[in-house]
Parts: sequence; C-alpha cells; structure tokens
Amino acid sequence: MAQIRENRVKAKLQRGEIATLLMGDNSSPNTVDAQGPLGFDSVLIEGEHGSVDFGDIPNLTRACDLWGMTSVVRVNVNQPGVIYRTLDVGAQGVMVPHINTKEEAQAVVEATKFAPIGARGMSNGRQGHGVAEYVHQANDHTFVTILIEDIVAIDNLAEIVTVDHIDVFYVAPGDLAQSMGLTGQTSHPDVLAAVDRGIATIVDSGRIAGMLVSDSTVDDYLAKGVRYVGIPWTGWLNTGAKSFLDGIASRAG
Repeated sequence: MAQIRENRVKAKLQRGEIATLLMGDNSSPNTVDAQGPLGFDSVLIEGEHGSVDFGDIPNLTRACDLWGMTSVVRVNVNQPGVIYRTLDVGAQGVMVPHINTKEEAQAVVEATKFAPIGARGMSNGRQGHGVAEYVHQANDHTFVTILIEDIVAIDNLAEIVTVDHIDVFYVAPGDLAQSMGLTGQTSHPDVLAAVDRGIATIVDSGRIAGMLVSDSTVDDYLAKGVRYVGIPWTGWLNTGAKSFLDGIASRAG
C-alpha cells in the first residue's frame, strides 16, 4: 500500500527551518523536472497570472513529486471549488491571493481541509492514489499559504493571523504598492514600511511569514523572521545572460 508523500515545506517549517519557493514561468513539466536537482523545497505553479489550468496541474505536480519538491499552485480566486479541485488534481499546496479579512482566511481553511477542520469536497485525488485512509491523513500534509497583498489586509492582519491551519502568511509587495496608490514602486519607503509592519505582525503572533526576496534582500528579511522565501529564477537568467553577452561584446571590441 502506498504511503502519502511527505510535504517537504510543511515538514521543514514544522521543524523551525527556512523553506524555499522557486518562482518563475514554471508552466512546463520538463522545466520543473529540470529544476529538481537545484534543491529548492517547493515550486510555484502559476494559476493566477500564468497559462496554467486544471488540465496542466497533474503533470506539473508529478514533475515536483519526482524530486520531492512541494507543488504549490497559486489559484486565481478564493472559491472552494477552485481550491479543492486544484488539490484533487495533484497539488500538495495552494497559495490563495488577496486575503483581506479574517472571514476570507477562514474560507480558505474551509476549502483546503477535510472535516472536522473544514469542508473540502470528498475525493482522494491524485495524491491519494493507493493511500489508505487518505482523507484522514490529507489535512496534515496539505500546505496552505495566503497572500497578504493589499493595504487593507495589513490593517486587518492582527485578526487574520488568528485563523488556524494556515501554514504561511505571505506578504506580496507588488500588489501592496498598487493598493497604496504607488503602482510599481515596491521600493517606496511607505511600501517597505507596510511590508515590515505586516511581517512584524505575523512573526510577533507566532505565525510563519513568507516574502518575495532577491539575492540582495534575503538576509534582511530572514533577520526580520521570515521563514518561507520565494525567489524568481528569471533574475538569475537575466544576470547570467547579461554577464555573458557583455563579456562577448568586450572581446569583440
């Protein structure tokens, strides 16, 4: 009889460790498979802003399974059917956008967890193939993160973090800046202050904070208590490509 797959991110966070999320255009199973040896704990599968749909999720998450990486699908809406169908077709975790109130956070829990915690629609799903009593084990292995990406969410965060069974409260600076009337200005002092206020509220409550980072900001956010860090691979591609092409240009000159 098959055993339920360990959720690497949940396991690391429960041990008090830092967990990593590789972001970017991860819309091909071959790309995800090739990223496996890099050693990231989880991969973001973009179902909010990208081309990924329900029919794509099974093979994308299988590619994650090959390397023991947690598959995290960012859904496009906080609706039960969307969330639990995403889990049914193979995701080990979901990231739900624009959670602005305690009630909205509770709705995420309701959709991601089976009874007695929530009311996720009954189905073994792909992660449950061959697993005895999957529905009685799934709650402990499903990774749930919500996005704090509006200034109203920062203002309501002290209430939002009281909702149990959410693994990570992830602060997203891009949408946060837009909600503050500072579109595209993620480095604006007011945006940075709001991000820091959000992280402090999460960490001080004893919950786990997540954050989008770069090579230059990761140390700062880890020092502030963030334990789930997401980084896009596109930045490294751009940097490496520029370095290579600049080297070619200098030699040609």
